[in-house]
Amino acid sequence: MLYVEILGNLPEMARDEVKAMLELAGGRTAGQDYLFLKIEAGGEAFPYLNRLGLAHEYGELIVEADSVDELLEKARGVEWPIKGTFKVDTETMANCRHNVLDLPRKLGAVIHAQGFRVNLSRPDTLVRVYCGEKVYAGIRLRYFDPKDFEGRKAHHRPFFRPISLHPRVSRALVNLTKAKRELLDPMMGAGGILMEAGFLGLKVYGVDIRPEMVEGAEMNLRHYGVRDYELKLGDATRLEELFDKKFEAVATDPPYGTSATLAGRRRDELYRKVLESIYGVLEPGGRLAIAFPADFDGKAEAERAGFELVGRYYQRVHKSLERYFYVFEK
Repeated sequence: MLYVEILGNLPEMARDEVKAMLELAGGRTAGQDYLFLKIEAGGEAFPYLNRLGLAHEYGELIVEADSVDELLEKARGVEWPIKGTFKVDTETMANCRHNVLDLPRKLGAVIHAQGFRVNLSRPDTLVRVYCGEKVYAGIRLRYFDPKDFEGRKAHHRPFFRPISLHPRVSRALVNLTKAKRELLDPMMGAGGILMEAGFLGLKVYGVDIRPEMVEGAEMNLRHYGVRDYELKLGDATRLEELFDKKFEAVATDPPYGTSATLAGRRRDELYRKVLESIYGVLEPGGRLAIAFPADFDGKAEAERAGFELVGRYYQRVHKSLERYFYVFEK
């Protein structure tokens, strides 16, 4: 049994990102306690869990209990898979209903009694305790360092525009498509979504109607070491004229605002034509992950184009921008 701790800013989207990766790996989510997900999967899931964007960490779940005393009792009967030295660290979630103040010391003593040495400053193994409706203890296997994502935010790129999705969200959109080979972004802008897809080993295809964006996106992809890409200057409403192939997956963040950024076209009309165009180049069973402002009925318009809704996630960016992230399937 494994666990994943998801982030709290888009929790439903984070949960479904994990679900999508587990569907590729042959595992499943067995339960949820606030931001703590119990996962039925083995080592075959690691390459897919390593792709996650909206997660804090994942690890091996060792003990689950209804009380602190029960957790300690179960911990005494477990052979802890500790490598080297260890430290116990507690995560008290917003729904924590147990007194875990002294639990790190008590659990540390139980593990120490099995012959393992404590190192509070630089442990080789981190034992993680989570307190929610229940209490859990496990071994951290992977920590998603926020610095890795922060370093790819828009203002760090050689070519940037200030309006850009956070790299974590871009990564989640890619994962929600369940792409395994390739991904198309037909309104790529500066290439943030393509960068995240490229880091996952996917071949990436990008389109933009503005020449400076095509040049800038290529600059960004090359700067971050993405080499397997194909970028085209073109119109997202006429994708079948640009490509003689169908795509496994599409993810994109269309422009939301002015006629200048929309190439002089009315926003809602543009969105409708883009949805129809994407449907035309997507493989049967392929997925589209896309963002729309909240005042555009993305579900109705996508269903009109032939898509089926898989997921929808609300985000309030600031007082003048509310949006939904959608996942559709052809």
